[in-house]
Amino acid sequence: MGGTVKVGAGAGDARKDRWTTHRARRRREFVDAALRVLELQGPDLLMDAVAAEAGVTKPVLYRYFSDKAELVEALAERGSEILAERLLPAINAGTPALASVRDGVAAYFAVIDEYPNLYWLLARHVTIEGGRLSGPVQRNKESIASALTVVFSDYLWVFGLDSGGAEPWAYGVTGLVQSTGEWWLQRRSMSRAHVVDLVTRLIWAALSGLLREAGIAVDPDQPLPGLHPSLLGLIGDRPAGQVTPE
Repeated sequence: MGGTVKVGAGAGDARKDRWTTHRARRRREFVDAALRVLELQGPDLLMDAVAAEAGVTKPVLYRYFSDKAELVEALAERGSEILAERLLPAINAGTPALASVRDGVAAYFAVIDEYPNLYWLLARHVTIEGGRLSGPVQRNKESIASALTVVFSDYLWVFGLDSGGAEPWAYGVTGLVQSTGEWWLQRRSMSRAHVVDLVTRLIWAALSGLLREAGIAVDPDQPLPGLHPSLLGLIGDRPAGQVTPE
């Protein structure tokens, strides 16, 4: 009898694994359909339109997402994943310092330029939790700022400076890039290359100026000291907004 129960449990686990894999694949397909709807119809995401784009009825869509909010959260995870894939290559110890800053800024602007309606959809979903603003964009900003805090803290330590300012600096840089990105998406009064150059110069002037005041000259055409491998691993985990597979 014990053997019979064991076999049955194994079969049940196999069925559960197959269903989990199938469900993850189908959710991914529906998120892809939602991204296409956003691109074609704007940030007002309609579940009817997503179901039609995916070639299913709306009740089928609701088997995988209980409501629109759950689909938006899945889109937020995908957006964070895309952003991480673009940002992480820019955080490269072998890249000249100024080029590394420029690559990071350029990666962010490339993503919001490619997925503007996704950005505005996520930006609209704001809630108050514990007296603080919360939502996909806010959480992503905090994830990126947390990763930059690790980077800045390590660099300040390498240069023999107090790392206590790493966190506010990280949040300041993240806020600058995000706010300027929103302004640019709304106005489009200059080219993407131009706004990336402006933001890059602002960030570099601030960071190099801070070091210069401490008597440290940084050559923009040379790479900064390398980060500890464990910190690079942490950076890889943070910007994606703690993405979990669907």
